[in-house]
Amino acid sequence: MVMRHKTPRLTLLGAGPGDPDLITRKGWKALQMADVVLYDALVHPDMIAEIPACVRKIYVGKRSGSHCATQTEINQLIVETAHQYGHVVRLKGGDPFVFGRGMEEIEFARAHGIPQIEVIPGISSAIAGPAAAGIPVTSRGLSNSFWVLTATTVDGAFAADMEKAAQSDATVVLLMGVRKIQAIAELFGQFRGAETPIAIIQNATLDNQHTTIAQLGNIATRLHEVDVNAPGIVVIGEVVRVGECCASVSALNHNLFH
Repeated sequence: MVMRHKTPRLTLLGAGPGDPDLITRKGWKALQMADVVLYDALVHPDMIAEIPACVRKIYVGKRSGSHCATQTEINQLIVETAHQYGHVVRLKGGDPFVFGRGMEEIEFARAHGIPQIEVIPGISSAIAGPAAAGIPVTSRGLSNSFWVLTATTVDGAFAADMEKAAQSDATVVLLMGVRKIQAIAELFGQFRGAETPIAIIQNATLDNQHTTIAQLGNIATRLHEVDVNAPGIVVIGEVVRVGECCASVSALNHNLFH
């Protein structure tokens, strides 16, 4: 039997914030048409289980402090599998262009002979996480803008814009910041005051979602409620007070659709 050569192709796909039902329709179609799927740690197992059995599925999980594969190895694997099998879907939690290193993978693929590249956006946990907890990132009269930052840089220091964000009146959403929550609260407290509300949302959009709402001045006393090893989103700003009011509505929506 003659094997038909498939054109190397890459689809960079955002899986969404956690709940497998929150992937886009276009994204789901891409998974059905893939030859290989390379997926991350934050992709829900149910999503992987529903990919056709004929599709090769390769785990390349990356979480803070624990990497199944380095970014360099992932880049190389994308190229190798695309040239060998054809259509590779690189499946990432959230959106591939929001702290997902998606552009690095695209540039590497282009430089190594992959002519067809498509990006399918995903719903970022930076917006969906707060929404799942009933917290809007903007709300008339409370916040007209929002910042999204990674809490730390590669060397472990605060992101360069952290202090600027603390000095603003905007809602601030921090990804990968749970382990540094006390230092974050101290920094923001210097500029916004100890009574400024803060929320920590973990496992957002999933059945085991947990939200801790406190103030910058007392969040340290609530850390026993937080699993520092679980994915977490930190929200700082007056909009968090809306979340306290909407918690019952969020829970009702979850019960209706799950």
